[in-house]
Amino acid sequence: MKIGILSRKIGLYSTRRLKEAVEARGHEAIVIDHMRCYMNIMSHKPSIHYGGKSIDDLDAIIPRIGASTTFFGTAVVRQFEMMGVYSINESVAISRSRDKLRALQLLSRKGIGLPITVFGNSKINVDDMIEMVGGAPLVIKLLEGTQGIGVVLAETNNAAESVINAFNGVRANILVQEFIQEAKGSDIRCFVLGNKVIAAMQRVAKEGEFRSNLHLGGTAQVVKLTPEERSTAIRSAQIIGLNLAGVDIIRSNHGPVVLEINSTPGLEGIEKITGKDIAGHIVEYIEENAEKGKTKTKGEG
Repeated sequence: MKIGILSRKIGLYSTRRLKEAVEARGHEAIVIDHMRCYMNIMSHKPSIHYGGKSIDDLDAIIPRIGASTTFFGTAVVRQFEMMGVYSINESVAISRSRDKLRALQLLSRKGIGLPITVFGNSKINVDDMIEMVGGAPLVIKLLEGTQGIGVVLAETNNAAESVINAFNGVRANILVQEFIQEAKGSDIRCFVLGNKVIAAMQRVAKEGEFRSNLHLGGTAQVVKLTPEERSTAIRSAQIIGLNLAGVDIIRSNHGPVVLEINSTPGLEGIEKITGKDIAGHIVEYIEENAEKGKTKTKGEG
């Protein structure tokens, strides 16, 4: 097989590991900077050009599209889908995952446990918004934020009001969520592939920090999931439509609640903590599922 890895930089750990895994299993890997692609969208013969040449011989693609390039990146994935190329994550599912509000609404409709979450615009009643999530401490998130950026813990109602008003002053879209105190600054990253959780790690925030992201100084360890946590992670990925996902959950007093679903989960932390060949599992999944024209949406949505 010839497998394309859509990534801005070949030197990134996840990109490098995927390329190694593709080649280790006897396939050809090509790393494509999706932001340098250009497309002919004619109906009878859609095509993608890269580096002055047409890319028309790929069997499958693995999108590694960052949040800042979602619009153009998903357009490239959609174009490959129109050409009949299998994508492990389809364009419409990636778009759903990147729209935090849309993702939470889809999960809520299917009964997935979530933190109490409120969304509004600059005309909201701030006091009522704070009361709806149970008051401070509470978490305020920018809709467009990633990797813990744009996430603020407000420890008092006055602090929450100031932060919300500040975000509203620059017309930022925000979510206000209850703070799950019993989690004690930890969450669980579940790595979902198809209908299985193939790896999981518990991340703990460094002292004085409530965000557990590893790049912010958090630590991680292997964790054993409960059947409910495993089911929640798998169902969440399936609701969004992702075959490959990092599902972040918190252990609350009323069961697992989903914080976020990542369509481009990093491999470095999960591979090093668990010792598992996650990249190899991804390639194996593509071997078992990639068929020309198998993309469900055929570039729609």
